[in-house]
Amino acid sequence: MPDVLSAPLVVEFPFTRSLGPVQSAFLTGLRERTVLGVRTGDGKVLVPPVEYDPVTAEELRELTEVAATGTVTTWAWNPAPRRDQPLATPFAWVLVKLDGADTALLHVLDAPGPEAVHTGMRVRIRWAPQRTGAITDIACFEPYEGEATPESTPHSGEFADPVTGIVTPARLDYTYTPGRAQSAYLNALSEQRTVGERCPSCRKVYVPPRGACPTCGVATAEQVEVGPRGTVTTYCIVNIKAKNLDIEVPYVYAHIALDGADLALHGRIGGIPCDQVRMGLRVEPVWTEGGRHPDHYRPTGEPDADYDAYKELL
Repeated sequence: MPDVLSAPLVVEFPFTRSLGPVQSAFLTGLRERTVLGVRTGDGKVLVPPVEYDPVTAEELRELTEVAATGTVTTWAWNPAPRRDQPLATPFAWVLVKLDGADTALLHVLDAPGPEAVHTGMRVRIRWAPQRTGAITDIACFEPYEGEATPESTPHSGEFADPVTGIVTPARLDYTYTPGRAQSAYLNALSEQRTVGERCPSCRKVYVPPRGACPTCGVATAEQVEVGPRGTVTTYCIVNIKAKNLDIEVPYVYAHIALDGADLALHGRIGGIPCDQVRMGLRVEPVWTEGGRHPDHYRPTGEPDADYDAYKELL
């Protein structure tokens, strides 16, 4: 029985976004240890603030300052914190309605154990020592014995050096175990071969194979070796360098229809200036010593493929 393949994989994407006036004021306020909400037309104060009323869709701009104390409305205990979570020790996820607000804010509560947490408990913000204008400027909430102060006060939302953009990291760590079809595909790549599977109904060859035809919905088992040469069907020029990717920009990433395949796969194009890559370009794989997949594809020198030969694969 063949070995079961598995590998740790990380999907990571730092999302950069600009801020409108309301979110800019909210995050800049956190940097200055000030919590701002926004007042709706019917007088409710929303924290965190939004730029449009979720009920009426009316544009909202009336900012108001609320207290750094509040009440837990609901909670869940986290006994095993994960990477990059706010606290390294066990904590509670909590929804906290700050004094002066009508909605609850999601954050964490530093508590010795679940027995110390309950709905209705009073808490206050523990500010981070170093603040940059992010939700993490609130390090966490902590228990508080004081009474509620429901009043809120109008605020202009104006601060020196406002925060105008943020970078939100998104990351997923998991272990990937391919099935029968993809294991055969990966094992063939380690031998510098590309193998797909043919649908017994429509006779299309899918690369990489999926174990079933996505069109007919029937299982596939017949292996078909394709390529190694292929045709660029479409492409893009990448000008932004990806984190932890040792490839200099600009470079070209393309859909490549390998000869004999009915589905285009992804690959990087090298050995040619970016402005000379084109649809219909004939390419072949380039393998590095010990590599388990093609490092990139380069031009073969053949005449370009006719458009009718690959138009169904766009």
